[in-house]
Amino acid sequence: MRMSQLFCRSRELKKTLEASRSRLYRIAYAWTHNAALADDLVQETLTKAWQKHDQLRDPEAEEAWLFSIMTNCFRDHHRRERETDDIDDMDIPCEHCLETEHIRSELAARVRTAIAKLPQGQRQVVTLVDLEGFSYNEVSLILGIPSGTVMSRLCRARAALKGMLLPEIAAPDRVPRIRRIK
Repeated sequence: MRMSQLFCRSRELKKTLEASRSRLYRIAYAWTHNAALADDLVQETLTKAWQKHDQLRDPEAEEAWLFSIMTNCFRDHHRRERETDDIDDMDIPCEHCLETEHIRSELAARVRTAIAKLPQGQRQVVTLVDLEGFSYNEVSLILGIPSGTVMSRLCRARAALKGMLLPEIAAPDRVPRIRRIK
């Protein structure tokens, strides 16, 4: 390979890795519920991708390849630790008012808590498909499982989330109403 081709390829890879960092972090955080651990997983993923970029056979599948590396890093960590941490609360910025911000953060906390209660396999599939928009085949490649397993885990995860979240959504209004007194 000529030196100019190698230089251009490494420049393109660097741009791709930089662009993928935030998506990798979101998924890592959804899987671990720990900001520091998610950052470590992303860093390890990007380091391995940079070191092993010559092993990528299909440049079109570069994104799925990155998520596969992160999946393996997560599995390695999970094997070492054998436990997960509790979820940390995150503030969701609001542009309108404090009440809307409070409702959004409360809803986000409920969804994060519900996702955290899912088994690990279901949690991985639902975050990759529903939050990141990967196809079933891509998730199958990323996690190294059959696409039928992806579909069944996703179905079970959605049903479990519906069961956990629907009673709270159907609850009466949480916003107190002002009564008129004459």
